[in-house]
This record gives sequence, C-alpha cells and structure tokens, in this order.
Amino acid sequence: MSSQSQPANAAFPAPVQVAARPARSLWRDAFGRLLRNRLALASGLVILVLSVLALFAPLVSPHDPIKQNLFAIQRSPSWDHWLGTDFLGRDVLARLIYGARTSLSVGLFTQLVVLSIGLPLGAAAGYLSSRWDNALMRFTDVMYAFPDLLLIILLRAILGGSIYMVFLAIGLVAWVNIARLVRGQVLSQKSGEYVTAARALGASGPYILARHILPNALGPVIVATTFLIPRAIFAEAALSYIGIGVKPPTPSWGSMIQDGFGVIFAAPYLVLFPAIAIAVVMMAFTFLGDGLRDALDPRLRGAEGRFR
Repeated sequence: MSSQSQPANAAFPAPVQVAARPARSLWRDAFGRLLRNRLALASGLVILVLSVLALFAPLVSPHDPIKQNLFAIQRSPSWDHWLGTDFLGRDVLARLIYGARTSLSVGLFTQLVVLSIGLPLGAAAGYLSSRWDNALMRFTDVMYAFPDLLLIILLRAILGGSIYMVFLAIGLVAWVNIARLVRGQVLSQKSGEYVTAARALGASGPYILARHILPNALGPVIVATTFLIPRAIFAEAALSYIGIGVKPPTPSWGSMIQDGFGVIFAAPYLVLFPAIAIAVVMMAFTFLGDGLRDALDPRLRGAEGRFR
C-alpha cells in the first residue's frame, strides 16, 4: 500500500543544481595575471608617473626649461636647483620634466605610424594569396636589410622640418618587425576551425580578417609594440645626441647628454641625470612588456588552473 502511494518518479532523485561558474575571457585572465606581476605593476606605475609629469609639466616644473641664467652656470644640485644647472644656466630638473614629453611622445607617436603601416601590410600578406604574400614580404625584407639608424638619418635629412618629422622617420623604419609578426599570426590563425565555420556561414574575407583573425592575433602585437617603444625612445635620444634629432631649445634627454658630454669631468651630473632618465624609461617599458607577454600567453591559463 505504501509502495503505491509513492510517486512514480521517487526512484529518481531530483538533479542537484550546480551553480555555473562564470566564464572568464582571455583578456580578463590576462589582466588578473598582470596584476599579480609586481615588477610589471611597478614599471607601469613609473610610466604613469612620468606621463603625468610630462602632461602637467608647466604646473610641476620648478623653472622655465629654456630660460637662461648666466649668473647660475653649471651650478651643482642645490635647494634652488635640485639637479643643478647646465652650461647656459638652465635648470636640469625642468629640462628633464619637459624632456619626458619628447621621449614619451616619440614612443607613442611612432607606434601609431608602425601599426598603421605594419598591421594592414602584415595582415594582407598573411591572408591574401601566395603571390601577394611573396611580393609584400620581399618588400619588407628589402626594408629590413637597411641598418635602422642609417635609414632614420637618411629619412630625417629628406623630411627635415619639425619634431614630428623625427617621429615619422623613426616610425617609417620600425614597422618591419610588426608586419612580419602580424603575417605569422594571420597565417597560423586563418587555418583554424572558427575561420572555416565563418566561411561556411557566408562571411566575407575582410569581415573574417577584421572580426575573427586580427582580434585573436592582438596579444603578441601588443607585446611587440610595448617592446618597440623603448627602441624608439633610444633612437630619438641617439639622433638628438648627434645633433639631427629634436632641434634646440626644445628639451630632449639625448641633447642634454650631448650638451653635458664636453664637461663630463667638471659636471658629471649633466650627463648622469638624463642618462638615468633614459635607462629608467627603457627598463620600465621592457619590464612591462615582459609582464604583458607572460599575461597574454594562453598556455599559462591552463597551467594556473592545474596548480591552484
């Protein structure tokens, strides 16, 4: 009697409701790994502080960077001039702060030029037919064969003009590595199953390239771009050091080193402080690039899950 009173589905227990774990995207995982990288965070903080100083230079600079004081020539660091003065009596700290504008601007502006040339060229070489691939890559190889600094000097002589022409000359040389990287990423991605599925659904080639392939290839491109920024900063400093970079009296860390080199034994701080500034910025971008490379490595996503 009791068995008849039981419901028919009593032998089958109700399914246990398991809370679904929210899906985490690759970019969210990468950001979490980046936050756990203390060296990368410290480097990003250094870059942020320098960017704020450069952006608000007129407010934080203690002196006018181009104002000469012939009564305070080559004075050692003091309370009036924390980092001393140069051979024209200009405040070194003020010139360092304004020089950060030049260095950070060359790092960012040249990457815009690099991406605007290397990204579409590499994507076209990797996605189009082998004939286009061979033609575009042979042109890239020809550009790659020229020494970077000599080609920048040649372009600088041809373009001339303002500081933006210096940035443009550096960018017109540095796009080669990005183009080769993007081509390799597109070649590896276009044979994926998701690309085949998109083609089966009737998606066009440009849509597949822009919507599916390039977003999946952005990780290595972001890392490579971060590594190219210190190279651009060093190239600008080298051009300014040899006198064909940023024109005086615009402050530049490279021109500051060149100005202080003649009196390096009498006033070593004139070379030491801008050299330290260049080294700190280059190291900061390099360590940040290392952190981005580790964070955006998809192989670490599964590894972290196994060792948690």
